[in-house]
Amino acid sequence: QVQLVESGGGLVQAGGSLRLSCAASGRTFSIYAMGWFRQAPGKEREFVGGINWSGRNSYYTDSVKGRFTISRDNAKNTVYLQMNSLKPEDTAVYYCAEDNVPYGSGDHQESYRYWGQGTQVTVSS
Repeated sequence: QVQLVESGGGLVQAGGSLRLSCAASGRTFSIYAMGWFRQAPGKEREFVGGINWSGRNSYYTDSVKGRFTISRDNAKNTVYLQMNSLKPEDTAVYYCAEDNVPYGSGDHQESYRYWGQGTQVTVSS
């Protein structure tokens, strides 16, 4: 059974940084793409970005390009979301997700099937 546990959320001022972590268990982490999603109050869930199974390639939605970086440590079964230059509009609950099929590219948001419980990120102006 796949389990994903996010951590690292919190309150930060605009322009600040946070690093989210997501620890995975339940199956062979290193062969699955991982993604990050977010959902702000009253809005639909948004795909923030993804990283392929090897960590060689990552993808981002336009609003976070150049500010957010996704990385993974397959030895620790953990994926990270480094968020810099945070803006109030980045405020949301952030979720990590794991791909449904092995050796995925990470950029097909409809392919993600397993979700963490989410961690709140609040950016004050």
